[in-house]
Formats: sequence, C-alpha cells, structure tokens
Amino acid sequence: MKTATEMADAPASPRGPQADVNAAVGSYLRDLAFVQSVRAKMWGYKRAAAAILALERPLPELVSGGRLEKIPGIGPSSERVIHEILETGHSPTADRAIEASGKLADINRRRTLRTNFFSRAEVIRILADQSLTGPSLRDVRADLQMHSEWSDGNPTILELRDACTARHYSFAAVTDHSHGLKIAGGMTMEEAAAQRAEILKVNTGARGECEMLQGIEANIAADGSLDLTDEEAKQFDIVLAAPHSVLRKTIDQTGRMVTAIRNPAVRILAHPRGRMAASRAGVVADWDVVFAAAAEQGVAIEIDGDPSRQDLDFSMARRALDNGVLFALDSDAHTTSQLAYSETAVAHARLAGIPVDRIVNCWPLERFRSWLAHPQREADAGAR
Repeated sequence: MKTATEMADAPASPRGPQADVNAAVGSYLRDLAFVQSVRAKMWGYKRAAAAILALERPLPELVSGGRLEKIPGIGPSSERVIHEILETGHSPTADRAIEASGKLADINRRRTLRTNFFSRAEVIRILADQSLTGPSLRDVRADLQMHSEWSDGNPTILELRDACTARHYSFAAVTDHSHGLKIAGGMTMEEAAAQRAEILKVNTGARGECEMLQGIEANIAADGSLDLTDEEAKQFDIVLAAPHSVLRKTIDQTGRMVTAIRNPAVRILAHPRGRMAASRAGVVADWDVVFAAAAEQGVAIEIDGDPSRQDLDFSMARRALDNGVLFALDSDAHTTSQLAYSETAVAHARLAGIPVDRIVNCWPLERFRSWLAHPQREADAGAR
C-alpha cells in the first residue's frame, strides 16, 4: 500500500482529483468519533477532523524531521492516527477501535457517503492547477445562494453586500428560506416585503458596490410543488428551489425533481441531491432525466460549495454538462466568512471542465437579467 505522502506526490489526472490526504485523515478521525462511547472523546475527534479538513496545506507538507507542526484542535491521540496514515496509508489504531466497536457495517456505509468530498487543501490545489479547464475564481462575478438574518443566517444585508464587494462581485442574490421551511426560519411574505425595502436601501446610491438582488430558496415538497404561490414567486428577482425532506429514502424521486424544474418561477435547482457528508446520500433519481429537463427549461443546476454538501460534485456535474445544462456556483453562506465556500464549487466545476459561458454567475448582470426573464432563450444562445 502506498503511503499518504506517495499518494500526495502522484500526478493528478486532468479529469480527476489527486489523492486527498487531508480528506483521508479527516475520514478516519470522523470514524473514530462515531465509535466513541465517551462524549468528550467523540467531540475531540470531531474537532480534530474539522481542523484537518480546514487546513490549507496538505499534511505531508506539515511534517518535518518526523514531527508534525502544531495544529490547533489536534491532540496526542489524533496525532498518532495522522502519523500512521502518513507512514502506511491507513491507521491500525483506528482500525482496531472500529473493529472492537461492532459498528464496521455502519462505518462502511458512512464512508460511501463521503465520496468526492474535498478538503480545503485539495480545493486550493485544484484552483491552482493550470492543467485544468473550467472557471477560475476571477471568472466568478456573483454568488447566488446566501442567507441573512432574515432566515437562518447571521449577517445583515449590508454586511453581505460589503463582503461580496470585497470579493469583487458585481452582483449577488440574498436567498433566505421561504415561509414553508419553518425549521430554517423561513420568511413570511410580510417579512419578505420588509427585506426587499432593506435591499433597495442598501443598493441606493452605492456606486461601485456589489448590487444585491432579492432571491428566495423555495422548498420542494414531496410532490414537486413549491412552498410559494405563483403570485408570491413573482415578488422575487430569482427563485431557487431545493429539496429539504425525503433525503434518506431510496425511493425514486425523478418526478419530484422534474416537476419542480418545470415550475415557471424556478431558475436554479439548488443543492440538487440534498446530500450531507457521512450522513445521507440525498435524493435518488434518474439524474440524466432531471438534467435533460433542466436543459429544456433553461434552469441552472447548482454546485453548492458548502464543505458538508459539495452538491453537485464534479462527477455528477460532468453528467449534467453532457446533458446541456447551465450551472450556478454558490457558497450557501450563512456567515460572511462562508462566502469563501464558493471556491469549493469552483473547484468541482474546474474538474468537471464546465465552460465559463455555461455558468450563470460568470455572466455580466445584463445577460443574467435577460436569462431571468427568458431562461430558455438565453440558455439556447449560450449553447450555440
């Protein structure tokens, strides 16, 4: 078996990711957290996994003279696991704990739910890899999914505007949850009207600043309907539709997703599967049928960059591209610092080889507005 260092030094395919050592270590640490009977140890391994996955450099670069640089959140037990993986490619310590727990079958299931999730270090490597096609960070003009204090986010509209301006975006959409998703603080239509007034105030007289649009993240019900009426949907600049339920069942939900896509108000299918790392696979569907429907309607398919979502991942994005869809690369931010999550979306788009012209938030605002008004026409124009 190759060591993690040897895997990290292996050449990357221009159509696939390199071995992600940090993700492998993070996965082992999450497995160890899952099998702990003592709550404090469980949280210790979870913190260690999070620390490794957030590192901006691969672990082999942090080892000198056999010693690992000090990493906040990493204790002696986690460091032992890290050294084992770097030296041999696996961790006997973790393997013994998992076998003794009697939870191996569940661990193996959870591992399958981490497929094509990148660590932060791997995202940075992909963004710097000049052999890859697809968008670069400088191509991205906007972020089209973010949440404010009006639903389940923390920032004000002004704070989001300033953070987007700092990222050199020319426009962005605040997409708080619709009123049907009460668990996420979904906005009533009265609250949406007040938010719209606040967005108008923030935009007024703000020359050279990012222009904020009012969007909404509508919930897709089990039958494919939205938690917005047609008249309510018309109040927003852009409507995203996303599944938030029936995400753990293995029943086919192709019809649900196609129905949502064919709703005339919908412009983006957000985090399409609703998957979460090591937790759920998300919606089961004939995705080629779903993607074909999106292409027909001019609806964009989102690559959600939240590290725990990464949905679609690069392999699914290639399938979507083959079906002729448009894309949106978004952060799904709930704090201003999380706007950086869009970089994970860009990394997946680079590996998928998505042309910049097929990404709606790489377009100038004028073309973007034209697509909002005439999605099929603008999608067809971009495909020519």
